Amino acid sequence: MEIDGVQVHGESGPPVLLLPGGAEACDGFFPGLVEGLVAEPGARVVVHDRPGTGTSTVDGSLAGAAAHLASLVERLGLGPVVVVGQSLGGAVGVLLARHRPDLVAGLVLLDPTPVNDARACASLERMTTVLGRLSAVPGLRVVLAKALRAAALRTARGRDLRPDCAAALERTADLDIPTLARAVHGLTALALRESDLPRFPAVVVTADRKPDHAVRRAHERLATAFGARLVSWPGATHSVHLDRPDEVLATVRELVAG
Repeated sequence: MEIDGVQVHGESGPPVLLLPGGAEACDGFFPGLVEGLVAEPGARVVVHDRPGTGTSTVDGSLAGAAAHLASLVERLGLGPVVVVGQSLGGAVGVLLARHRPDLVAGLVLLDPTPVNDARACASLERMTTVLGRLSAVPGLRVVLAKALRAAALRTARGRDLRPDCAAALERTADLDIPTLARAVHGLTALALRESDLPRFPAVVVTADRKPDHAVRRAHERLATAFGARLVSWPGATHSVHLDRPDEVLATVRELVAG
């Protein structure tokens, strides 16, 4: 059903809020997750594109994301919710948990952007800002978009993805660079300290990186701050929701059931 333009799948049960990565649309971003959670444990799953991302026609910023989502959860009367976020969506989930812990029942963070690492935030923001500026140059936007799409598809061909996950990866390969740059803008200023975070039922899923990788270490600190489990599956990439959809579904189900 739809409530004020927001899709809510499922009639009753524990509420789950999905937050996709980058500036992507939520619908179809997590293959099989919505249907799987509605079937078991009978959850209500909120599918929504926050302002400035996906199919939303409303301007918005990363700085306002937590307040917007808090208002949304209150308006829907569904809180507290279990938040499932991938990449930048994971960072937004962390910001929401800090901003309104009363509205968050738990977190499943899927290789989240390390919002607890100011250096990593600054690096990512610089990179997307440069890409955004380059894409504004006549002719370069098409060239950059084609290059990024080709790189994503090459990566997909090297992975044994489920057909719906391969289709989802192909959709996200059509990257809207200016929109992504706007979505990441302000990330550095939002970087937080682990001591700012409340403890929550949570799971932090990190990609299969070397133990001394900066992102891996940031994820370890994030898990410690929340009192969370840190999970990593062999061969999993940043797109862990597509590499390991069954494991992700099982992980979310376990946290929701708990």
